[in-house]
Amino acid sequence: MEKIVKILVLTNNLILISEIVEVGADVGEPDCKITNPFVIRKDETMEPFLCDYTEQNVFMISSDKILTLADPTETLLTKYFDLIV
Repeated sequence: MEKIVKILVLTNNLILISEIVEVGADVGEPDCKITNPFVIRKDETMEPFLCDYTEQNVFMISSDKILTLADPTETLLTKYFDLIV
């Protein structure tokens, strides 16, 4: 199965790059699974999401917390795949 990697802009203005899958959920429950999310900094460096708090690399998030999804540039995508190997 092909990995779908997107840029996620969250409602709190955090920008992530992550594998993302929409999952079925009850109303009010998180309905998106993000795997290997990294926070993208303005200088295009990346750090694992919540790295100071957990070693977990799979998270559930509600789609209403995502403002938009976008395709990453080839440069960001290459950096991302280098980090998750």
